[in-house]
Amino acid sequence: MRVVISIGGSVLAPDLDADRVAGHAAAVEGLVDEGCEVGAVVGGGGVAREYIGTARQLGANEVQLDQFGIDVTRLNARLLIGALDDLSAPSPAHDYEEAGEALRRGDVPVMGGVMPGQTTDAVAAALAEYVDADLLVYATSVDGVFSADPATDADAEQYDRLTGSQLVDLIAPMSRGAGASAPVDLLAAKLIERSKMRTIVLDGTDPERIEAAVLRGEHTGTDVVPEGCDEDPDGWSR
Repeated sequence: MRVVISIGGSVLAPDLDADRVAGHAAAVEGLVDEGCEVGAVVGGGGVAREYIGTARQLGANEVQLDQFGIDVTRLNARLLIGALDDLSAPSPAHDYEEAGEALRRGDVPVMGGVMPGQTTDAVAAALAEYVDADLLVYATSVDGVFSADPATDADAEQYDRLTGSQLVDLIAPMSRGAGASAPVDLLAAKLIERSKMRTIVLDGTDPERIEAAVLRGEHTGTDVVPEGCDEDPDGWSR
């Protein structure tokens, strides 16, 4: 089974806790031990937002701000690489071809951002499509896809299962606002729809949930399934 895992920066390194990073590395190692081919994409989280906010005050333009974010995601990627020891390629992959080559060598490619205007949500979806992954997992700080931001709306509805087109329709209006309630960005959702990529969005703050979702289909988040797919998502890993 080939799986791409997107780990949010606020999930992996909200406070630069070595134990937290090591826990997520252990989850990746556990999947590899079970015979999975794994690629990982790491976000920037709060640290990236702090840099971007300061740089904006100093007059940086949007492309420059995006570059600050990319740099932070690659630092976070290096943290995960360091925790993976010899399982990973020694430095973050800067493009999909480099990541694909690492995967073919038997390494775990770890990516951060790639280019201005593209979030790591989209990088993960594009990498999954590029390497023809069987499954894409978004390990976020929210347990799945909701109709609104559950942190601010007590009536927000959680979706157990969506198609790719339903995900796009749901994310589109969220992306026109501040975007805080969107579990993945609109470009990522469109890539998932286009590639018909089987996807799970879950709360990844406990890395053991990632293993359970990939290996056994056990999670309390949201399954995103291809149009017309009647297969039980719990059986994907088998």
